[in-house]
Amino acid sequence: MRGAMDGHAEDGGRVYQSSRDQHISEYHYHGSEEPGLAGPDSVRHPAMGRAPVVLRDRAEVLERLQRSVTAGEGGHAFVLHGMGGCGKTTVAHAVFGFATRTAGCVGLWVNASDRAGLRSGMLAVAADRGATDGELLAARNGLRPGADLVWEHLDRSAEPWLLVLDNADDPEILRDGGWLRTSPRGIVVVTTRRAAARWWPGAELQHIGVLPREDAARVLCDLAPHSGTLGQAAEIADRLGRLPLALTLAGGFLSHQVLDPWTMDAYRRHLDEGERVQLIDQGADILSNEDPRHLVGRTWHLTLDAFEARGLPEAVTLLRLLARFAPEPLPLSLLNRPEIGGALPRARTETALRALLDQSLTELVDVGVRCVQTHGVLLDSVAAATPPESLATVGSTAGRLLDAAVPQLPDAGPEDPQLRLLSPHVLAMLRRGATPAVTAGLVGIATRLATALHRTGDYLTAWETAHGAVELAEQALGAEHRVVLAARSRAGRALFRLGRYAEAEPLLRHVKDVQERLCGPDDPDTLDSAHGLQLVLRNLGGRAEALALLRATIAGRLASLGPAHPLTLRSQASLLTMLSAAELGTEEHAALLSLPSDCERHLGADHTVTLGARHNHVWALYVLGRFQEADEEIRLVSALYERRFGPDYPIALAAQQLHARIRHRLGHVEAAVDLMDDVVARRADSLGPEHPFTLASRKVLAELKENEDHRPAP
Repeated sequence: MRGAMDGHAEDGGRVYQSSRDQHISEYHYHGSEEPGLAGPDSVRHPAMGRAPVVLRDRAEVLERLQRSVTAGEGGHAFVLHGMGGCGKTTVAHAVFGFATRTAGCVGLWVNASDRAGLRSGMLAVAADRGATDGELLAARNGLRPGADLVWEHLDRSAEPWLLVLDNADDPEILRDGGWLRTSPRGIVVVTTRRAAARWWPGAELQHIGVLPREDAARVLCDLAPHSGTLGQAAEIADRLGRLPLALTLAGGFLSHQVLDPWTMDAYRRHLDEGERVQLIDQGADILSNEDPRHLVGRTWHLTLDAFEARGLPEAVTLLRLLARFAPEPLPLSLLNRPEIGGALPRARTETALRALLDQSLTELVDVGVRCVQTHGVLLDSVAAATPPESLATVGSTAGRLLDAAVPQLPDAGPEDPQLRLLSPHVLAMLRRGATPAVTAGLVGIATRLATALHRTGDYLTAWETAHGAVELAEQALGAEHRVVLAARSRAGRALFRLGRYAEAEPLLRHVKDVQERLCGPDDPDTLDSAHGLQLVLRNLGGRAEALALLRATIAGRLASLGPAHPLTLRSQASLLTMLSAAELGTEEHAALLSLPSDCERHLGADHTVTLGARHNHVWALYVLGRFQEADEEIRLVSALYERRFGPDYPIALAAQQLHARIRHRLGHVEAAVDLMDDVVARRADSLGPEHPFTLASRKVLAELKENEDHRPAP
């Protein structure tokens, strides 16, 4: 045999080689395929991506950690937890720098993202702290416990130390091997996405979240100081959810462009118009082998892959379902409905949600309603990576959940905070795009939600919901699509209640005209717009046109819906408030005075339309000068309104204003003024001091006070 010996062993086998047929040499190889045994290149230098120019915010947590390092408080373990991309490693890096440069500590940094990397890194720590080659070889070959060796040398360290266990997103490997301990000679800092305290017994947990708005804007300006102003940076920061990773990538993109540098305004426009995730990730260093943790399009998918590997596919499905909604608080009750079974077993929803919470992929928030909230960039990333076959399933399930959460027949009632919380999620689903049929269904849900909000007195959210649905669906369905017209009509009704008569009148008139042309004058949608338009017209002083339109609406509803339908009865009740005493006394309108009894017979005494008819009947009695009857009835109506809706509800205040007028006519001027003082104050608080309803109430109050001043002395 000539030349160098070239034998090799596989699977731990033996190698026999001969030299000139005279000697036999036996070599035993006890190696492993495990790559981690080579060890990291360094445990004295943080293994992390791009460090920030300046660490923004984080002052409180940094002060706590630095105080512990300065005081030499050995035996402490700190866990920095939060969603991926929120800057946990950056905070650990800042503490590491302080410990090594200022506090005189030895800094030790271990990547704890997987079992092999953790083991090799910790054995490298043992070597750094004085472990011999023999001790390390014995630990590597399983002849002595590796964790015991590491902590034995950490305990005997002549110098104080700070040990960072970075990316410890699988705490089981720390627990199972006994790798996470404390020592009087040093401080341990762990960064992780796992938020549950049960994983970190005895440790002090510090949550790392997104940045405050101003600090987030400054991160962009630090990285790209010549691309725009602090205000422009703040607008980008808002769109990126103030997530440090996304801000860093955006700043990198802006600072690295050469041929055609974008301004911050241009970047913001592209964020609004295109695929956000792909644009953000273009800020990564194209010449480096980027860790998936450093890309918003991939960082969270590491966790989703782990869910699949551990037999938790429901957690992946639940996150994909959440990605159909908005990055706003989502009521937990929405996820506890039978309709969720279209995407995952309802019995597994609790387990799936706990898994997402544990991995900091979402969080619980309480805004008066228990909710779950997920970061917008995370949702965009998950939505972009959802396979087409899953997209249809989670999309249809999300739609059914929202449909079930919105009342099928919205009724008047006190403010419902849960309804307001649903609004951004309906609009988010429309924004993500769908087939025309699905889009039409979502617009219908949005319109029904706007109606429900309107009837609880939340007129602004009602307008935002209906108007937003029109803007998002008009291009896909067309401006004259039936559901788009209905949503636009509902937006007009909300504008009226907001006191924006000049906008409501042309909008409702246009919608009514188009509906009449396309659907006919007696179509329910046409009549609904007509009823809304006459309300605006009478408040603009167009009594004659309003009265004619109301009469036509009543006739149309009688023909298409019948005399016992709630909408027919509601329009008839409106007529009671428009007629003069002479008109009310005619034979044609005499039957209107028995309308409350008709409503009670058809709908029941507690129906909202029945209550409204009784309220309007009191107005007719007032116009007819039957003040004593009116006073008795308005007391009952006001008491019912206040008990059912609360004292600040719009129609409760309208009833109280009518009661003040009646008390004044009965000679109880002081009581009338007191009632009107309260109405003005409450309307100013709920509607604003310049709302037409508030101004009208203030005018009534002034008239009552003027009459009070002119009363003859006793």
